[in-house]
Amino acid sequence: MARGGNFGGFDMNKLARMTQDLQKNVSKMQDELKERVVEADAGSGMVKVQVNGHRELLSIKIAPDIVDKSDVAMLEDLVLVAVQNGMTKAKEMADTEMNKVTGGMGMPGLGI
Repeated sequence: MARGGNFGGFDMNKLARMTQDLQKNVSKMQDELKERVVEADAGSGMVKVQVNGHRELLSIKIAPDIVDKSDVAMLEDLVLVAVQNGMTKAKEMADTEMNKVTGGMGMPGLGI
């Protein structure tokens, strides 16, 4: 058996330290993503949403002049589009930031 965790020239202790560092960096980024917010809109800004990096919907703002009792379906569509756009932007932002931490390695189970 090899001594000092060195198997065929491969240092298992170094790998363990690198893995721990990566885990710390990923955890830190996950915390930071909760605080990072993206904004998206629909209807030329008539409906705006804010979503954080954990893809939590934080706010919805609706311009009062688009509220029309006779056309609720249009408002529903605008809210849906704005939320979908916000979720997409938040995922893209989170993916970009996580790729910086992980070096682009696929990391299943991160919950992001």
